[in-house]
Amino acid sequence: MHWVSTAWFWLVVLCTLPFGYAVCLALEPLLAPRHDKHRHWLMRFVNTWCHDYLSIWPFWRARVEGAELLPSGPCVMVANHQSITDVLALMGLPKPFHFVSKGSLFEVPLVGAMMRRLGHVPLQRGSTASTDAMMKACDGLLTDGESVLVFPEGTYAPEPKRLPFKRGAFLLAKRHDVPLVLVLLQGTSDLAHHDGPIFSFRADVRVRVMAVERPPSELDDAAWAKSVAERYHTWLSGPPGG
Repeated sequence: MHWVSTAWFWLVVLCTLPFGYAVCLALEPLLAPRHDKHRHWLMRFVNTWCHDYLSIWPFWRARVEGAELLPSGPCVMVANHQSITDVLALMGLPKPFHFVSKGSLFEVPLVGAMMRRLGHVPLQRGSTASTDAMMKACDGLLTDGESVLVFPEGTYAPEPKRLPFKRGAFLLAKRHDVPLVLVLLQGTSDLAHHDGPIFSFRADVRVRVMAVERPPSELDDAAWAKSVAERYHTWLSGPPGG
C-alpha cells in the first residue's frame, strides 16, 4: 500500500509548493520587515508549512519533544541523518535556524530559491573549497546571533551502523562559545529510505531534543565529536521511543 501514500504525498507537494512559494513572496514584506535581517517571521511560516507535509497522510505521525530545552540565543544544533524527510521533521522545532544542506537541493526549482532566501547554507560533499565556504557562512550567521543546524555525519547513515561525526559543528560551537543542541531523529528512515521517492504507508516520526551543552574545556572539537557520536549510537541502538 506504500504506493498510495507515495502518490498522495507527491501530489500534495507538487500542487501546493508553487502556491506556497507565491504566498511567501506576497507575505515577505509583512513577515520579513527591514529590521528582521534573517527573515525569522518568514522562516517560521515556511517551517510550519513544510513540517505539516508530515501530517498529510492519516497514518503518519510526527512529534516534537523536549523543545522546552532549546536555548533562547544562538546555538549549533546537530542531528543524526536518516532520510530526505529529516529537514521536514526538524522544521517542527520552535526556533529559527539555518541548516547546512547538500548543494544539489539548491538547484531544485522553487525549493532552492526559498532556501537561499532564508539563508540556508549549501555544501558540496568532497569539496574543500565548499567546506571552507560553508564554515565561513556559518561563522557569519553565529556572529549575527543566528542558530545553525548541521548533520555531522555529512550524509545518510546506513542503518543500524552510524557514520563518524565530522568536527565542523563542534568547532563552530567552540569558536563562538555557544551551546550545542543534540537532536535525535527517529522514524524518518521508516517514512522514506534515503532520498525516497517512495514513502511508507505508516510512520511514526519523533524529533527529540536530548541535551543542550556548553563546549567542554577538557575536550578538543574532534574528541567532543567522537563523544557525542557515541551517545547517538547508544540512543539509536535502544528500543524505539526509549
